[in-house]
Amino acid sequence: MVATDLASWTDGAARTAIVEFVERVTDEKGPGFVEPAARVAVFDNDGTLWCEKPMPIQLDFTIGRLGEIAADDPELRNQQPWQAAYTHDLRWLGAAMVKHYHGDDADLKLLMGAVTRAFDEVTVEDYDATVTAFFARAEHPGLHRPYRSCGYLPMVELLRYLQGHGFTNYIASGGDRDFMRPVAEALYGIPPERVIGSALGLTYRGEQGQLLYKAAMDFFDDGPEKPVRIWSRIGRRPILSVGNSNGDLPMLEFCELPDTPALRLLILHDDSVREFDYTDGAEDILAAAQGRRWSVVSMRNDWREIFTPTDGPGDTG
Repeated sequence: MVATDLASWTDGAARTAIVEFVERVTDEKGPGFVEPAARVAVFDNDGTLWCEKPMPIQLDFTIGRLGEIAADDPELRNQQPWQAAYTHDLRWLGAAMVKHYHGDDADLKLLMGAVTRAFDEVTVEDYDATVTAFFARAEHPGLHRPYRSCGYLPMVELLRYLQGHGFTNYIASGGDRDFMRPVAEALYGIPPERVIGSALGLTYRGEQGQLLYKAAMDFFDDGPEKPVRIWSRIGRRPILSVGNSNGDLPMLEFCELPDTPALRLLILHDDSVREFDYTDGAEDILAAAQGRRWSVVSMRNDWREIFTPTDGPGDTG
């Protein structure tokens, strides 16, 4: 049975804000009514729908590939990010994203360059199969649970709650859209066509009918790029948006229509016992949320449970 309520949310300001907002936009006789077609909700993924520490899940997947390449090429082992991948230096890899959120993209550019090289000439089908195999076996290094069960149960409930009230949910993530697509429907109930994210370039080889990745980024869906990609893909402004880091700030700002209710939720990682406690890379969006009275969701206080069950991806019973 699919859960359509918010059972894992405690009674508090965050849950109340969600329920009151949904009731307002679905009340056909009320002043805040929004037609179902315009009930668009967008969600970041890393740190919003699933765990991102000690590093994003995709990064764990990627360093496995980079490490394999470095193992075959000794010269790469002294260059970043190949060196970090080969030695499994999680500190360097994790810090690259934090530096990005602070405006320093030097290490991220090195990482992106390596990623494009690592998957050059791989077909979209082979990449899909590799991602699927990764999620079938890989486990979080600190939580000791399968990655496919590192999604946040309260967020899965929220997605289903919104869907049950006529919303269309989208993922708008800085992560690779094709890394999320093979698992997003099972984990979150979001089909591949509603996953917006960063992307490697693609090229079509007509003789074989193949679509292959090439050694170049098409776009990096983070920060100011998020509203651009949302509009390009959806053609509507969202009325509900959820994020957790500075890179999500433009997306939450974009969640605004004249004379239309809007809800912005910021996921605050403040539970060191059940998950992690950190604000690195979220300083700007936290300040914005406090100054603009957006709803801050405390993992420690607002969520009765954190993760989806380990007996099945996205299965809430």
